[in-house]
Amino acid sequence: MIKPLRLMVLTPAKTLLEVEEATWVQARLADGGGISVYPGHAPLLAETVTAPLRYADGSGEHALDLEAGILQVDRDGVTIFTSEPVQTSEVSETSFESPRNVGEKYVTK
Repeated sequence: MIKPLRLMVLTPAKTLLEVEEATWVQARLADGGGISVYPGHAPLLAETVTAPLRYADGSGEHALDLEAGILQVDRDGVTIFTSEPVQTSEVSETSFESPRNVGEKYVTK
């Protein structure tokens, strides 16, 4: 059985977020796409942009606005290294697209 994800958001000074049993995590990547990470995801390292980090746990779905940083996925879960949280006015809803919608801008009709 695959165990839930451990989600951690770290800055140089402190831990911003620690979730022991996340069911999924979504982040916006520097390449213009989004990523959804579920338990059992392959390891990876990626650059993120200033955008909301979305995740779900036993109490529901949540979002945290973060500065650009580094996302690491390993067998234990997801760790995001960032400088600090973003002031709410600096992030708009349009800065995050659902991963399934990202490909639509590359399709010609």
